[in-house]
Amino acid sequence: MTSRLIPQPLTPADFAPYGTMLGKGLAHAPTEAAFSNAATDFWREHLFETGAGGDTEVLWVNYRIQDPHIAALEQHLLTQQALVPLTGEIIHVVAASTAQGGPDLTTLKAFIIKPGQGVCMQPGCWHSSRVRRGQVSCLMLTRRSTTLDLVAHMRDGNVATESEIQPIDAVSLDL
Repeated sequence: MTSRLIPQPLTPADFAPYGTMLGKGLAHAPTEAAFSNAATDFWREHLFETGAGGDTEVLWVNYRIQDPHIAALEQHLLTQQALVPLTGEIIHVVAASTAQGGPDLTTLKAFIIKPGQGVCMQPGCWHSSRVRRGQVSCLMLTRRSTTLDLVAHMRDGNVATESEIQPIDAVSLDL
């Protein structure tokens, strides 16, 4: 029997076990790192951590997968990873890690992330993304060496050392 997963709205409290919600607004910013006047607002949303010796990289990601069946999850071992949809909403599935490092399916949740929102997953957060239709372009912050490691794994079959992709018992996502 396949279990069903219903996407829920993204809130800071609900996403906290997996990382940080982005896009909370100026009112939630630390006052020492925020500015507002009639012409512009800017504020610190989050201090991004790549892990020791890591360089931050900005990626452009296009998601097209509409398959509601989640049969595998991915995690990054060394770095946070931020994901911000730009051209539409995505459904982002997350799970915490067990004490042994695998995905804890009792913590599996799906969040609707709309443009103007985002997430920053902590290292070890298992995840997968889907779209309801078409293609959604996203901005991603990650660690440069993690991207190179993942590309070498997915394209060339090399052993990944900074990421892990693990099969799970299939979950059906309500898209």
